[in-house]
Amino acid sequence: MTVLSPPLLSWCSLAVSLPSLESCCSSGLGPCRPSSSTAPPSVVPTFLGRTPYFSPGEGPAQEALQSLSRRLQVQEKEMELVKAALAEALRLLRLQAPPTSLQDPGTLGPPRGSPAAPPGLPPTCSPSLVSRGTQTEAEVEVEPSPGPPGLSNGPPAPPGGSEEPSGTQSEGGGSSSSGTGSPGPPGILRLAQPPQRTDTPRRNSSSSSPSERPRQKLSRKAASSANLLLRSGSTESRGGKDPLSSPGGPGSRRSNYNLEGISVKMFLRGRPITMYIPSGIRSLEELPSGPPPETLSLDWVYGYRGRDSRSNLFVLRSGEVVYFIACVVVLYRPGGGPGGPGGGGQRHYRGHTDCVRCLAVHPDGVRVASGQTAGVDKDGKPLQPVVHVWDSETLLKLQEIGLGAFERGVGALAFSVADQGAFLCVVDDSNEHMLSVWDCSRGTKLAEIKSTNDSVLAVGFNPRDSSSIVTSGKSHVHFWNWNGGTGIPGNGTLTRKQGVFGKYKKPKFIPCFVFLPDGDILTGDSEGNILTWGRSLSDSRTPGRGGAKETYGIVAQAHAHEGSIFALCLRRDGTVLSGGGRDRRLAQWGPGLVALQEAEIPEHFGAVRAIAEGPGSELLVGTTKNALLRGDLAQGFSPVIQGHTDELWGLCTHPFQNRFLTCGHDRQLCLWDGEGHALAWSIDLKETGLCADFHPSGAVVAVGLNTGRWLVLDTETREIVSDITDGNEQLSVVRYSPDGLYLAIGSHDNMIYIYSVSSDGAKSSRFGRCVGHSSFITHLDWSKDGNFIMSNSGDYEILYWDVAGGCKLLRNRYESRDREWATYTCVLGFHVYGVWPDGSDGTDINSLCRSHNERIVAVADDFCKVHLFQYPCARAKAPSLVYGGHGSHVTSVRFTHDDSHLISLGGKDASIFQWRVLGAGGTGPVPTTPSRTPSLSPASSLDV
Repeated sequence: MTVLSPPLLSWCSLAVSLPSLESCCSSGLGPCRPSSSTAPPSVVPTFLGRTPYFSPGEGPAQEALQSLSRRLQVQEKEMELVKAALAEALRLLRLQAPPTSLQDPGTLGPPRGSPAAPPGLPPTCSPSLVSRGTQTEAEVEVEPSPGPPGLSNGPPAPPGGSEEPSGTQSEGGGSSSSGTGSPGPPGILRLAQPPQRTDTPRRNSSSSSPSERPRQKLSRKAASSANLLLRSGSTESRGGKDPLSSPGGPGSRRSNYNLEGISVKMFLRGRPITMYIPSGIRSLEELPSGPPPETLSLDWVYGYRGRDSRSNLFVLRSGEVVYFIACVVVLYRPGGGPGGPGGGGQRHYRGHTDCVRCLAVHPDGVRVASGQTAGVDKDGKPLQPVVHVWDSETLLKLQEIGLGAFERGVGALAFSVADQGAFLCVVDDSNEHMLSVWDCSRGTKLAEIKSTNDSVLAVGFNPRDSSSIVTSGKSHVHFWNWNGGTGIPGNGTLTRKQGVFGKYKKPKFIPCFVFLPDGDILTGDSEGNILTWGRSLSDSRTPGRGGAKETYGIVAQAHAHEGSIFALCLRRDGTVLSGGGRDRRLAQWGPGLVALQEAEIPEHFGAVRAIAEGPGSELLVGTTKNALLRGDLAQGFSPVIQGHTDELWGLCTHPFQNRFLTCGHDRQLCLWDGEGHALAWSIDLKETGLCADFHPSGAVVAVGLNTGRWLVLDTETREIVSDITDGNEQLSVVRYSPDGLYLAIGSHDNMIYIYSVSSDGAKSSRFGRCVGHSSFITHLDWSKDGNFIMSNSGDYEILYWDVAGGCKLLRNRYESRDREWATYTCVLGFHVYGVWPDGSDGTDINSLCRSHNERIVAVADDFCKVHLFQYPCARAKAPSLVYGGHGSHVTSVRFTHDDSHLISLGGKDASIFQWRVLGAGGTGPVPTTPSRTPSLSPASSLDV
């Protein structure tokens, strides 16, 4: 008779306690005694490596006994989890498998007195296949001892099978003090081979008969038990290769976790992130592939770049106003149009790959030249600045000028006038501010020269003589004479004459100038003066070069504004308009600089940046606070285009109206009307706003600030109804539950604060805190029933919380795999892991949003692009439609309530794009191929 050692007796007694197993007597060792039979204190069994070891009872014996006691407690907890997992698997098998007996006619029945085996499970088990143990920080891996050949964890289960992996570490790479230490559900037993007959499925595929099993060696069982104790119960911290592509056969324990359809794993900065596959997905191959049928069309651009640019506002022959923001040149038709009353209509030239910095309109009023700054692509490679000459009627690029010839960017440009715009003058942003002249039709450079080390702010051809060019900027006005060199590329010459200030004070900056019909030139400077320049013969008393040569000097001076003059405009009637900076005045001047009339721009619009003359007496005025105003000097001005002035981060859409709200570093909270394409209202928050969300009633909106404060405002009266502070670090996300009963606030102090909210959203009280993240909160979503939260953090954790149950951390994330989410804005999760690009460092995606119809996912990345994926996007390197236009990192994307539009925010470019969703589920037909704007960079066949 074979005598079992006490450790093996304990293991058998634990296995016998499982209600789903018949007995552990399949090895022929006879019935086992209950686990209460322990070894005497004098002989304490422990496991060292693969063989049992008995330590003496005196001296260290007491410590060994305590160690064994603790280990047995761990084993008992594991067995409880095993029983729960097996019971769940049994339930699933009974629901899905046909009610046929799994016992072959020739096999032995269970021993007398043992409980009957549940249908769908083998009656025998080796302890090494029951539990995988618990996660330890210093994981020790031991080669698994093979169990009975009929059982295996490797091959896929037959239909109806289920497996629940264990694991307690957070799904992200970071560790969490609250997210570790509790084992998850272990995997259950799987059949190694599929059944050979459908009528009587085989219980196992072992070639050895039951009578041969008692002869298996006990040392092999002891080694299996030792491996069981040492093996980790979670695969998340192993740091190995991706299990989906790891080598190894069906019996490879490292690779079979994901091959069995339990989870998928991705790596960010070398950290493994495990995401569990929902039970309804049998295979990843069943998920949709390819780009979505829906497409995006740029519908409207909010904002205007007046804060830091010049030469940015003109009126075309068609009556459209042309200006730029980010990488888009906007052609805006005031009033009427597709935008409705007061909204006007927009068209967009999107051929540039980086931010546009300056514009020039051809004398024919149709062709436009636009210059962009230099940038870098997503791989860090520099993008060359360039000038595009394009047709404003067809939006087709006609010529690309200066690719590789400019440094840093294009600062200023101008068409010649006297010869019908045959030439283009360009000044780049290099240290020497190179001045060059180009043939517009051929795109060839005719002449080039170093201009000055000081900044150049404006350039222009003399309208009566194309050989005369003027530049102005920091403390200078330069008059250039260009000799075309008979049209031979590179054979022309440029010579400079410096403007002489004489007895007049030299200003710090000369931002603008205009040519008068009589040949004189007017300049506006930083002292608020308008200077009149004319030609004269120098003498020995005149400072400057030339002796008896012709020079340019100041003829007259008039003080026009308090502070700098930012813009000058020559009107059709011969009068001149000037726009002031500090005083925000718009003044009209007659011959001899006689003041005729003036108007003042309201303070909240900022100073005058640019002036353009519209039809009749109508004027268009661009301001330094990125607003475009329309009106005249007599009636005043009203805004037609408005925007933010600094980096944007906060965005939310109204629950049942085509409205959305934005906030950012300019401390402005703005509500936008998406149908009228206008600003509904704005208020000054006094602090930086970083996140916002509407209450489901739409009556109030919550706004999170960078100081830990969050406000609740009435959307109609704009009054603050609640002002609360949680911590002293910035808030990154606020989100109401679908029923409006709770408000979750994610902070950079690693906590999620939960508040109970009244029915109208006006009152709130602290309900609890979700504590467990090891880094700042980045995104969170509520479940559809409003009881649970899914959250992401800065170290790529994915945690789940039971809010209704007291803000408890759900340690077993596997149980949340089938939970449905009211919104999906978390950037980490099984349903969206395919949006991450290959080799991402974890910061490449700033925002994500699922459409309300759960068909598509929009993604805002760090490379100025908006992506559109199918949902769910759970296949690695999923293809997408890529849309450019933003000139900075895209910080947020959100769908409107009816999924008809998508809103995206630019970061530093302070732009707001409203995209129309076309195709399935959208408002328009699906094009046969994604519409490509002409001259876009062919980086991807899916770029749109």
